[in-house]
This record gives sequence, structure tokens and C-alpha cells, in this order.
Amino acid sequence: MAVNGEQDVRGAYCCMTIHTLLHLPLTLPPASPAREAGLETFTSGLGAWISKCQTFEGGLGGAPDNEAHGAYAFCVLACLCLLDSPSQAIPTYLDTRSLTHWLVSRQASPEGGFSGRTNKLVDACYSHWVGGCWSLLESALAIPTETSLWHREALVRYTLTCSQAKKGGLRDKPSTRPDGYHTNYSLAGLSAAQYIYTYTQAEQTEEQVTEPEALTAAFSWIFQRPTQQQMKAWCFDKQDMVEPVHPVFVLPFDVVEETRAKFAGIVGF
Repeated sequence: MAVNGEQDVRGAYCCMTIHTLLHLPLTLPPASPAREAGLETFTSGLGAWISKCQTFEGGLGGAPDNEAHGAYAFCVLACLCLLDSPSQAIPTYLDTRSLTHWLVSRQASPEGGFSGRTNKLVDACYSHWVGGCWSLLESALAIPTETSLWHREALVRYTLTCSQAKKGGLRDKPSTRPDGYHTNYSLAGLSAAQYIYTYTQAEQTEEQVTEPEALTAAFSWIFQRPTQQQMKAWCFDKQDMVEPVHPVFVLPFDVVEETRAKFAGIVGF
């Protein structure tokens, strides 16, 4: 993300997010040092490099040969969902069977929350970093919407009874203090547990036809509000509900659409 800086999947996810939302060209500038390596676009070789980030455990590290980590897993899955539909991009570059096993292993019992790495304690921030992976992976695997590969109720219980502080805010775990970071990602994870997010295979838009390089895949996500039966099964009431957030951008859906509309017609700055 900077000259002589780190190279990891956080930068890839941020770069593809910026390109998508701001409608930036994917072709590398003529003077880009990456052209010396034979790369022509910001996505050249990206999927193949991401493949090397999957570890022997099935999880994903920040870069090749790094330890598998929940936050990097989300960055990888979201980045791939920016490049193409989940069903196309994720199975092409990742071993989904071993990844599913690793992600399932992150949800602890009896707590119900997620840990970020093997042999680590539950931490509420992974409610998003790991909990947010499920919508992306389940869409890639075409899992029926009435089925979940993870335990939504357990995460809701952990968030509302363990992570939530009596005086406000959310925290890592009951022995810690609430802070902005854990509040943000706990609520994002709660949104992942309360709504069903699905990818719709829409017909090609005019933008995709006229600009085939444009990254538009992430704009095909929709959400479904829970039924009364699901709310009861997942252990929350209407007063406990948060707003839906886009599963790839982790922003309110209306903010995503407003940003897309604002920059869609801008050619340059």
C-alpha cells in the first residue's frame, strides 16, 4: 500500500474496494514499476498470488507462508468477491473444503464466539472477521439460504450476553473494557448473524458491456430480513436488531449505492 511497505491481502482488499467504489481504471499507469514484471492491470496475477496465501490448515494468511488468521481470511474472500462472483472466484483460487473446516473450527464452545487463530481465545472482533466470511463462502458453495454452515444463535448469544457491556459499548470478552474497535466489529458480526445475504446472478449491465474491465461483481448482493421464526431460533428480538451491512464492503447498502452513483460518471479527478 506504500513504497517499500508491506505486501499482504489487506492491501489487495483495500485496493480492489477503492477501484470498485470509485470506478477507477484497472490498467496500470505506464510508469508503474509492476509493468517491469509483466503485469498490465491491478488485477494481473492477483488471484494466483492469493492462492499462495492459503495454509496447510486451510485458513488464510496475510501473505504466502504466513500463519492462518481470521481477519486475513475475510480480506481474501471479500477481495475475490470484488473480482468476480463468489461461485466463480472463490473455488477457482481456494480449496473451499479445507477453508470451511478451518473456519468452522474458529467458533468455540461453549462461548459461541470466534477465535482468530488456532489455539487462541475467543475475541469479539472476530464476530465480523470470521463471521463475515460465511455469507461469502456459503454463496460460493451454493448453500441453501435456510441452511447455515455456522451457528448464528451462538454468536448472537455471545454478542448480547458476553461482549455487550452494561454501561454501553462492546468488548473483546467479559474481562476487558469496551472500545470503539470491538464495538464496530461486534455489531458488524451481529448483522452477519441476523440477516441472510445472497448473491444474485444478474444479467450484464450496460456498464459491464461498455467497460468489461469494470469491477461490478460486488454490486449484486442483496439481503433478506429474518422471519419471526428465525429471530426466535437465532435468539434475538426486534429491539436487538442492527441494520444490514454490505457483506463485501461492510458499509450500509445505501452508502454503497450512493457512492457508486456518484463516481459512475466520473472519468478522472
